[in-house]
Amino acid sequence: MTIGEAARESGVTAKAIRYYESIGLIPKPVRTGGNYRAYDRRAVETLRFVHRARSLGFAMEDVQRLLSLWQDRGRKSKDVRTLAQAHLDELDAKILALESMRHAVAQLVEACHGDHRPDCPILLDLAKGRRA
Repeated sequence: MTIGEAARESGVTAKAIRYYESIGLIPKPVRTGGNYRAYDRRAVETLRFVHRARSLGFAMEDVQRLLSLWQDRGRKSKDVRTLAQAHLDELDAKILALESMRHAVAQLVEACHGDHRPDCPILLDLAKGRRA
């Protein structure tokens, strides 16, 4: 199948497919007589795998590790779990940081009158450079 067909079937753009090839995340496909890329079913499955891993926020290096584990029939699920747990820990840390930022901004919004007066606690806080 063509790159466009592989893109449609996998949910990955043609540009992303070419990028994944260029960084070695997926193997370069065979070329047709007209020098077009030709993808098989396995390539589409791999692209779907990559797409799903990226949609879950895994970094490219982790996607590469996950791909290697997926393709290794002798893998240990412990290795997969360890990688996923590390990602989960990173997500939890990001969520805590976002919740802290949200709380600080909510307090500032609450403190601002939002009327015709020029004074604004939001701008005062930003000018002071305080950290939440």
